[in-house]
Amino acid sequence: MKIHGAIEAGGTKFVCAVGDAATGSQRTATIPTRDPDSTFAEVAEFFTQASDLGEITGIGIASFGPVGVDPASPDYGRILATPKPGWAGTDLLGRVRAFLDVPLAIDTDVNAAALAEVEAAGADMRQLAYVTVGTGIGVGLVSEGRPVHGIGHPEAGHILVRRHPAHEGFAGTCPFHGDCLEGLAAGPAVSAAWGAPASELAADHPFWAVEAEYLSQLCMTLLLTMAPQRIVLGGGVMKQERLFPLIRNRTADLLGGYIQGARDAAALERLIVPPACREPSGLVGAFLLARQAAG
Repeated sequence: MKIHGAIEAGGTKFVCAVGDAATGSQRTATIPTRDPDSTFAEVAEFFTQASDLGEITGIGIASFGPVGVDPASPDYGRILATPKPGWAGTDLLGRVRAFLDVPLAIDTDVNAAALAEVEAAGADMRQLAYVTVGTGIGVGLVSEGRPVHGIGHPEAGHILVRRHPAHEGFAGTCPFHGDCLEGLAAGPAVSAAWGAPASELAADHPFWAVEAEYLSQLCMTLLLTMAPQRIVLGGGVMKQERLFPLIRNRTADLLGGYIQGARDAAALERLIVPPACREPSGLVGAFLLARQAAG
């Protein structure tokens, strides 16, 4: 039996799986992201043991960024200027080839997740944005069935946003930009600003309005630039489902009726949604990359 391998390489954990995008994972493992040597030793062990399930014909890697995604570039498949200690310059493709010589494909975790959400939505979905709000904030874009690449990959998690008045005095946590979107609204920023993660904050805490404001500014920016048919909001922070109506209402306010099809909260309820994939979208996307690599 021929199967595919998938690696969702995150800043906190690596999720490895064998199976297929259509039928799902047959076996998975979650590996804490430590240093590259320790992490990939466990990744190699997983895929070696998984060979009892069948021949692995390709592996897709959905990686935290920034990562080189241009096959013509010398940094293809390498982690770039990441704040994660010890990982800048890590050759992800080389690390996998060291234990399994099969076709490989790589993209960002959010581009892979966007591919998976397009697949789940069906043939009519041409433009989609996937946003993860967790350890960082990442944005993946798919246009006409293809992930968006250019001089690199999208990094809309680092756009500048208008500061909420309740956040005055908070410097932000991004080591590159301080108070960019990620520096103000990612999980570590939430804990730094309010002293606790989102899951522990009361319903009347100012966090909810502040977070919704920043993510609504992102949604507005995406709608005005990419004109996606769907914006999927995932990641650990977005497990707080009460954020969704707050974001939809505030996005409608910010747009002011300017965009046809996004003029009220009812329209945005269909447009700004949680993930639809039955497994984590990034993992499903990694399977799709593996399918592409295997031909």
